Amino acid sequence: KYRPWLREHIERNPDFIRPERYRNEVLAMLREPIGDLSISRPRSRVPWGIPLPWDEDHVTYVWFDALINYWSALVSRGEEQRYWPAVNHFIAKDILKPHGVFWPTMLKAAGIPVYQHLNVHGYWLQDDRKMSKSLGNVVGPLELQAKYGRDAFRYFLLRDMSFGLDAGFNEPAIAERINADLANDLGNLLNRTLGMLSKYRAGQAPAFGPLERADEALRDTFLALPDALTEHFEQLHFERGLEEVMAAVRAANKYIAEQQPWVLAKDPAHSGRLDTVLRTCLEALRCASVLLESVMPEKCRALRVQLGLPDAVASLDDARSWDGVPTGTVATAGEPLFPRIDVAALHDELAEGDATDAPLEHKDEVDISAFTALELRVALVTHVEPHPKADKLLVLTVSLGSETRTIVSGIRAHYAPEQLTGKKVVIVANLKPVKLRGVTSQGMVLSAEDPDGALSVVTVDRDPAAGAEVR
Repeated sequence: KYRPWLREHIERNPDFIRPERYRNEVLAMLREPIGDLSISRPRSRVPWGIPLPWDEDHVTYVWFDALINYWSALVSRGEEQRYWPAVNHFIAKDILKPHGVFWPTMLKAAGIPVYQHLNVHGYWLQDDRKMSKSLGNVVGPLELQAKYGRDAFRYFLLRDMSFGLDAGFNEPAIAERINADLANDLGNLLNRTLGMLSKYRAGQAPAFGPLERADEALRDTFLALPDALTEHFEQLHFERGLEEVMAAVRAANKYIAEQQPWVLAKDPAHSGRLDTVLRTCLEALRCASVLLESVMPEKCRALRVQLGLPDAVASLDDARSWDGVPTGTVATAGEPLFPRIDVAALHDELAEGDATDAPLEHKDEVDISAFTALELRVALVTHVEPHPKADKLLVLTVSLGSETRTIVSGIRAHYAPEQLTGKKVVIVANLKPVKLRGVTSQGMVLSAEDPDGALSVVTVDRDPAAGAEVR
């Protein structure tokens, strides 16, 4: 019913789903019949679910009640009129279908305006693999935040990932980014400027003298950044916006090297020129702190405090002017905002950690009765076919000797049907039957997962009869 409407809505609003590759993916889904969506699940299968008001034996399908929360949370506070017109969803690419197909359809059916944008991000990968608890390659973000500081860590996350694409993660990359951008470029500009200001002008901001071409060029570079940064961020090109700001910071460092204020300071006749150079550097630092505040709010406010400016939240419009440091303001250098990190020592530290295998995570202990309650049997796979309505499921027909069963298994990504046909596997035979996407499953095939996430079905090394009990 709603498929033509949703397809038309996406086609008429090219930036509704961003980046474009995910828009195309949803349109591809909508070219084929999707079928009806069941909004309930048996309570026997999902006892923790939210009960349906009209059927105590069923609970709400988790994606149905989870999506409703986006709207109901605002309605419960009377804030839907304030926030809903500007709503953007940010999701991982593996849940594209619920957010890109189910959710807008639900909103349309309920007469609620559709959200502004669906923004789909990729994964941070460890050794080219998705992070997961089962693989043991999960990174602790709070630990990294404590180690490197939340502002620097946030900067790395936005600077080193192109939104929508996967990105490789490793801890030395954090240290290298902090050293290159924040310690060497921004930190160096701050330290050099305040050092010279203290040495040559007792720490007080001088007035501008006549501007030369180099002064105007650096000024124009910074004053163009608020609009450029806004455009990049609105298009989710965070890394491009940050790189433009840091390119301007590097240009300011180059400006110092070219203008040579230490040479100007030796000749009283160049006093006015020295004032202009120092004031230009102060304005560059102030503007950089404003432009980077949305990513590093604490460090940027601390930077302005060293410039002698109030510790207050800045507006992006503050970066549109070149006279934000009042003449006579006293600047005082403080502790380095971004101390350099010893990358070699970090590599040694990580190598020591890798030398020790991580301990296994065990579940709670059970007594023998809990194990004997399971009925494990050998089953001969006689036929396998893809599930007609689920691209991750296979439908297996298995023989237990005196009876035949159908089992739905989520191993389609790991086995082709012909690889399973004729194989003897181990199944849980006394699970309650459950319907999976329209096909009733009468058991579970046991499998093992290796560190790479690949599944291997559990088999037997001799040739017991189909139906033999596993003890």
